[in-house]
Order: sequence, then C-alpha cells, then structure tokens
Amino acid sequence: MNLLPRLWATIILVLVHKIVASNYTDQVQFDSYSLLLKDQRVFLHGGDFHTFRLPVPGLWIDILEKVKAAGLNSISVYTHMGLLNPSRGVIDFNDWRDLQPLFDAAREVGVWITLRPGMSYINAETTAGGIAHWITSEVAGTLRTNASDYRDAWTPYIQAIASKIRGNEITDGGPVILLQIDNEYNLDTGETYMAQLEATYREAGIVIPFTYNDAGNQDHFINGTGAVDLHGNDYYPQRYDCADPDEWHTVVDYYDYHMQVDSSQPFYVPEMQGGSLNGWGPGSAQYSGCTLLTGPEFENVFYRQLWASNVKLVSYYMFYGGTSWGALPYGYVYTSYDYGGTISESRALTPKHPEIKLQGIFLRSSPEFYKTNRVGNSSIGLPGGSGVSDPSAVAVTFLQNPDSGAGFWIVRQNDSTSTAVTSFALDVTTVNGDVLHLPLVTSAITLSGRESKVVLTDYAYGAKSRMLYSTAQVFFSGSIDSRDVLFLYGNASQSHEFGLALSGFSSSVDVFTATNGTSVGLSEAITVISFSEPFSPGLVTVFESDTQLILFADTPTASMFFAPTISSSTSIDPHKSYWSIGTNETVLIGGPYLVRSASTVSQSRILNIRGDLKLTHQFNGTKIIIVGPAWITSATWNGKQIDLRAASGTSQRHTPSIVLMGTIPAPNGAPVAVKVPTLSGWKFRNSLPEISKTFDDSSWTVANHTTTNIPFPMYYGDGRILYGCDYGFCENIVLWRGHFNATGLEKSVNLSINGGEAFAASVWLNSVFLNTSYGNASASSNILEETDDQFIFPKGVLLPGEDNVITILQVCPGMSKNYFGNGLPNDNMGLNETVLTLNDPKSPRGIRGFRLDCGIFSEWRVQGKIGGYSGYPDKVRGILNEGGLFGERKGWHLPGFDTTDWIGRPLSSGLPNASAGAGFFVTTFNLSVPIGLDVFMSFTFEEELGQSYRAYLFVNGWMLGKRVANLGPQFEFPVHQGILDYQGVNTVAVAVWSMESNVAISPQLNLTVNSIFSGGVTHIEMNNPKWSPEGRE
Repeated sequence: MNLLPRLWATIILVLVHKIVASNYTDQVQFDSYSLLLKDQRVFLHGGDFHTFRLPVPGLWIDILEKVKAAGLNSISVYTHMGLLNPSRGVIDFNDWRDLQPLFDAAREVGVWITLRPGMSYINAETTAGGIAHWITSEVAGTLRTNASDYRDAWTPYIQAIASKIRGNEITDGGPVILLQIDNEYNLDTGETYMAQLEATYREAGIVIPFTYNDAGNQDHFINGTGAVDLHGNDYYPQRYDCADPDEWHTVVDYYDYHMQVDSSQPFYVPEMQGGSLNGWGPGSAQYSGCTLLTGPEFENVFYRQLWASNVKLVSYYMFYGGTSWGALPYGYVYTSYDYGGTISESRALTPKHPEIKLQGIFLRSSPEFYKTNRVGNSSIGLPGGSGVSDPSAVAVTFLQNPDSGAGFWIVRQNDSTSTAVTSFALDVTTVNGDVLHLPLVTSAITLSGRESKVVLTDYAYGAKSRMLYSTAQVFFSGSIDSRDVLFLYGNASQSHEFGLALSGFSSSVDVFTATNGTSVGLSEAITVISFSEPFSPGLVTVFESDTQLILFADTPTASMFFAPTISSSTSIDPHKSYWSIGTNETVLIGGPYLVRSASTVSQSRILNIRGDLKLTHQFNGTKIIIVGPAWITSATWNGKQIDLRAASGTSQRHTPSIVLMGTIPAPNGAPVAVKVPTLSGWKFRNSLPEISKTFDDSSWTVANHTTTNIPFPMYYGDGRILYGCDYGFCENIVLWRGHFNATGLEKSVNLSINGGEAFAASVWLNSVFLNTSYGNASASSNILEETDDQFIFPKGVLLPGEDNVITILQVCPGMSKNYFGNGLPNDNMGLNETVLTLNDPKSPRGIRGFRLDCGIFSEWRVQGKIGGYSGYPDKVRGILNEGGLFGERKGWHLPGFDTTDWIGRPLSSGLPNASAGAGFFVTTFNLSVPIGLDVFMSFTFEEELGQSYRAYLFVNGWMLGKRVANLGPQFEFPVHQGILDYQGVNTVAVAVWSMESNVAISPQLNLTVNSIFSGGVTHIEMNNPKWSPEGRE
C-alpha cells in the first residue's frame, strides 16, 4: 500500500490548521478554524459599542449586561483621538474618557474586548473619522502615511492608549484580547505606516494579537511589511436605504473569497451590518426604518449565512449606537446614532434582541461548531447521498466538525429575498455514513419567507448525550445540575422533529408525538419527537429524568428565555465570569424583560436573580420560569422573594423537577406612572451681539494666514486663508467678522462658504440681515457641502467712509461649525471622513472665497468656542461640546448661570420680532424619579418639520441635540440618567438660530417619558459641572 499520498495529506492538514499566536503570548491563539483563549476554542461573537457616545460611565455596564444577555461574549470598542488628544501634547483620560471603568465592567460581566483605536482614524461616522482636529491643520504631511510630522503627531496618542491597555490584557487577567491597527485603509500603500504603528505598540509592551478591518473583499496587510496577525473584512450587505426597509438585497457567500486570500486564518468579520447609518433631510427615514431594514428577518438569514461562510469571529456594527452629541458627527449624519441597533439609543432592547439571543445562546451552547470544515453546498455538491428535494428553491450548506462528525446543515431560500413559504425534504449524511431522508415523521421542513435554519446531525448536548438529528432549532444545550439539557424551538405554524436517545419518561402533554426509531428505519435506541403544525404556544417539558431534560417551545416563547452564566463567589480567578474560561455553570430563566445576572448559594437553596421588568399602567406582575439545580427551593428578584413551584407538564417521577415556575410581584406602588413637568418659565437673551457694527472684536483672532496645510485652496479672495481649523476653531459654530472701509460704491459681497452636508450660513452687514446660504442633503441625495452666493447690500445700510462689518454665522455638518464676518454664523457639520483621499479629513470648513464687488476687506477676525483647542474651560464635557455662540462663550448653557435679569419669553415664541439671529432660552425643572426605576426620557420638538430654524439643545450643560427644523429628520432627543438628575434640579438651555427674517418660528419642546423599567440600573453618578466665570468671556 502506498502511504505517501496519505502522509502528504497529513502534513498539509497540519500546516493548514497549525495553531499560531502573535509570538508575544500564548493566551490568544488561532488556527484556520477559530480563536483560542487560554487554550479554549471560542466563537468570538460580539457587537460594537462606543463609550464616547454614552458619556455616563455608570451606564456602560448596562450595555455590557444587555450584550451578554443576548448570548454574546465580546464587544468591539473604538477610541476617539479627537476627544482624548484635543491638542498637541495633551492626552486626556479623565472623567468619561477613561477606559478603565469599561475594562473593569467588562471583566465583571464576562465580556471580551477588541479595542480599535486604529491609529487615529476610526471612521464611525464621526468628525474627521476620529482624527484630532488639530492634526488636520497642523500636520503638513499626508494623513495616515509615514510622513514624519504625522508620525510625530500620533505617537504620543498611541503610547497613551498602550499605557491604558497594559494591565488589562488577558495575560494580566483583563478583558482585552485583540487590538486593531488603523481601519478601512483601502489603499495598496501604507505598509511602512502600519509597521510603525505596530512597532510602537510592541515597544510599549502590548502582547495581544493585532487585527485589521478591511472594507469588503479586500486583502490588505495579510502578508509582508505592515501585515497584522489576524486579518478581517467588514460587510454591509443590506446597505442603507432605511426609507424602504422591505427592499432586500441578496445574501452573499464570502467563503470562496476568504479561502483564496486568507485560508490559514479563521474567517473574521470585524464589522457585520448590525444596523444602518441615516442622513439628513425630509426624505430621510427615522432610525425605526433602519431597525426594520436590519431587523429579525435580516439577522435570521444574513447572520446564518455568515455561519455558512464558516465565519468564526464577528462583531455587529452597531449593537448599541448611542448619541453623536456635540460636534461628534461628520457631515452626513445627525445627532442620533441609534443606527437601528439591537439596543436603541435610549438603551431599550429592540425587537432584534430576541433573534440575536436565539443565535447567541445556540452558539455559546455548541462548541462543536467552533471547529468546522465546509464540506459542500447545494451549488457545488454535497457528500454522497445528501441533497435537497428542490435545489432551485432551497440553498443548503453543510459544515462538519472534523473530530466529532457533528453536522450543521444551514438552509435558506435560494432566492434570499423571497417571501414565499417553501416546503422541502433534505437528505443528510450522519457520521456513520447513514443517509436520512428528513423529515422522517412530519410532512416537510418549511421556510416561511425570509428565514434560515440549521438542521443538525450527530449533535452533542450536555456531558454525555448526543442527538441524531433535528429539524427543530436548538436554543440551549448544556449541563444543569448534572443533567444533560436540550431546549429546542420552532415556528408554531410549521412542523418540527428530532431524533435522540432518551432515558426517562415523557410528560403527559400531548402536543407532540413520540415515535420509536425502528418504525422509521432507525435503531431502537432512538426516539423521534415530532410537533405537527399548528401546535399551541408555550413551554413543553418533553422528557425529564435524573440524567436528561428535553424542552421544546414555540419561537416567541423560547425568545423570552435567558441563560445567565453563574460564576463562583469564592473564586479569585479574574476571568471567573467568562463562559467556558472561568465558568460552565448556567441556569435558564424565562419571562422577564431582561435577566442581567444570576447567582446561587447552595447552603441557602436560593437562586438570586437580577434584572429588569418593563412597567406599564396595567402591570401587576410577571410570570417566571426557572430551569436550575434541583436543590433550589426559592428565588429572589432584585432582592425580593419569589415563591416557586414545579412547572405544569413536568415529569411526575420521584426525581425532583428542575423546571420551576413563579410570579415576580409588581413593585411597590404599581401601577407605576412617572410624571414629568411641562417645560415653562423660559428666560431669554439675545446671543448674537456680534452683528452690531459697534461690537468689540479686538480680542478675537486675526485671520491673516496666507498658507495652510489644508490641501483645498481658496477659490478667490486676496490671499488670506479663512479656514476655521487654521485658527483653532473647528468645532460647532464659528463666527467671522470681515471689516472694510466703504467708498459708497459697494453693492454686494460674494462668499463661498464650506460647511459640509446640511450646513447653513447667515450673513449680516452692519446689523442688517442679508440672507442665509443653505447646504442640503436628503437621505444621501441633493448633497451640497458648500455654497457660492452673492449677498446684495440693501440701500442705506452701507456707511461710506466708515468701517463696515460683514458677519457670518455658519453651521457645518462634519468636522466643525463656523461663523463668518460681522454676523456670518457658520455651523460646521463636522470634518469629512476619508472617502476619496487620505487627506479628506483636512476639510476646508470656513470661507473659501470672499470678494466685494468693489473695494477690499481690511481685516478678518474669527471666533469659535472659547479657548480653541487648548484653552476651553469645560474640561469635563470636553473639546466637542461647545461652539462659538456668544452665549456658549459666556457659559449660559451651564447649570447655575444666573438668568434672573433676563426677560421672560416662551420658547414657542421664537426670537423677538420674527427676526433672523440667535438667542438663548433657559429654564430649570425638577425630577423626582423613584429609586429603583430606570426611566427613558426624551426632549421632543413637537412642531411640524419645515420651519427655518436650528436649535442646539443643552441639558445640564451637555449639547445633546441639534434640531434642524427646516431639514430634519430628527425631532426626538433621548437623554440618560447621569446627565439628567433623576432626583433634583435640571437645567435645559436651547440656543435658537432663526435663519430668515420676518418669518415666525415656534419651537414646541416637551420632556417625554418613553418607557419605565424597574430593577437593573441603580443610582448613577453624575458629573455635570456648574457654571464658573473662570475661562469665560
């Protein structure tokens, strides 16, 4: 017998599947199958969460617990250089910018972290893609290259990030396991730059592997100089049309691409579409449309297609989006970054959470799936005897564990956009080579429209049991109280079956049929359990003995269950909360809105559960089902007793049932109603004195640069550069004042103004309003990032022989907001991300052209937020919170500012005399939310879209909303506990910019309660510094 071919095959197999690490630690390794942490193979299953979009550190654990409740084991976290490195030489990890509270919370909850500081570029729909604004004007070299001045700029930031990571890597008992280098570079150059980044981290002592996120099917930095340890690709197959959420794209099989470019590594998707960004404009959908676009059906089909592509590391972007408060967003997006994620901006669980949980607990329960070969599919062929009855209608992919033979047959509609109900049969091959024609008892396997399933063969559950096959879906498998537990589910309008060996007695419930295996061609040891459609919803205990527990439920019932991990209260292992690494103990709990954690004390026979209940006016308690150790006789819910009893339908044997039922009583005082006050008692003051010719701007910065590092030239002028970032004013509103000595012949001024998508700029001459230039955008169409307009001088306004002043007030989406001239407010909407060139973030926000029809400007002065990059006084809220409005510079938006001498004026009355301009409205209100409630609140503008104003909403000093009333779409702005004082006085300030004269505006702002929850989140520490004159004008 010639053994040489077999020998070579063995050698090749060893080489292909060799376990490798970063050469700096063996605690994070991988082979071609999956990741290994501390020698344990894992499916890295996570979601993206940006802490800077939730600047209340006490709430971060709320997000992490909701992530883990979905069965996920990791999060992916961007850091934002612009917030952490606001000026050259300044690194700020104070307050909500600190990463340590996140690391501590992740370790406590048991969630791994992939940290993604990039270098400085993260994209994330944030201004300049996260690159610090000062870099965009102070660095001459091309961004994201090995330019020496760019390297000098990023090195202190990377070193600071490394110092925060050290001590928090898995090797030190921390949660950080992977570190991403840059992001979506998409160029075939940059190897030296990437190598420099990697070397800087290694020199700083970082030992975990480096990763990279390529945009789509790219192959950058896999080999050669600058190559990372673990390469990945992001995918957004459903795209971004939230206005038409029923329009589906077809699924994509990425397997062949991965095998061509990176077969020696596990398939890693650092960003899989978990929602959608959403842009400005009246034609833009609310984020509710994005939730539908990427809703449970999308998750069901597209995420299982990732499994079919043999993906073993994935993070959903975004899992929790949060708020792009202040000047965080780049030009395309508005304040909300809800993203249609699994957790809404307000922190509520969306309808997407149950589907993710069904998948997440299955993956957590199925270690055999962490190591699979893709054996074949219905397009290229399945192993001998296998196949689907209608390959034109049904697509099948077969994955198999090479060690145990466990089979995973992933099925979906061949046309993944189809909404048809398709019934079919599937021939599968077992590990013994037997071909089973499924189903054996019921009539068919069914896909109801946009649905995908995993048909299982030779599937292990618990410590000793193995299921021969199942057309039903598995929610949970594992060991509870030394019993092998299997929890299956399926659509009640479909039929399902599974075959397995049982020891014990069936309950008396008759919604299923038990068929001896010999009657369907199987061994006598196998029993086939079948549920024929339609069957009644609810949980059924199919079998229960002292060694096994088999449960079945309809899909909605199964989705109500949670599987919290239980860690030892006495263990000193820092990773004791991590599934499979520190604990393999769990319970199943069904019924509550959210189960955050569970702990046991065997001596007291009590299960302690912590979680949330959603309260309504009719709330009078919640039924709860517990599957846990037999010694449990009672339970507590957030510290309060729950009486338990054996669930109906459980076995009547002497073996104690581990399926228990009870009722969580309503909280004291239920039904619960939280009343919030009407916002009234508004005080008003003008916030645009700069339009007056007599305004003293001598303290402003003279705008006299004639050179710039911004690679976008002025269109016209006299050689002076009028870009806000060149003078330290990138963020939010910037004011410009242009002086000229009039001859009397001047009739107009031409101004080219750049502000990004959806910007605006209003212009005055000597206190007289001239006009407003509007940028525009509507769901990514009708985009206008800059304007070039002529402004006509009305008769009698010009003052011949005297100094005249043009004022520009500009708002620009992306990068910054600027004001121009003597009354030219410019609202900059954030700096651009990298789109066409690496230098795109060097956006020319400001005035790109200025010209009087005759005459010249003698001087230009500019003022943005007080203090610019380095001298801004509000170090807690940070560099992106404020702009250059007069009231902002004075601190009128801050709690504690004295408004007693202001006039009373309702916000709904707008500015006096229906004038164009800017004014501040301020009021206070009290809240008295009962302790123990988590109340989601929003500030809501109730008037119809279309009014010509912009409003900047400050709550206790934080800019948490930009209402663009003429454009939309956002009108509701969630605000969290920790910024809101639930038991005290709150200050709300609204800076209103009316963009047309003689046009009345009527902002209707109310505080609204969205939902009420008991339990879970307790009192959150606040950090809302009050007004101080220090550093203010």
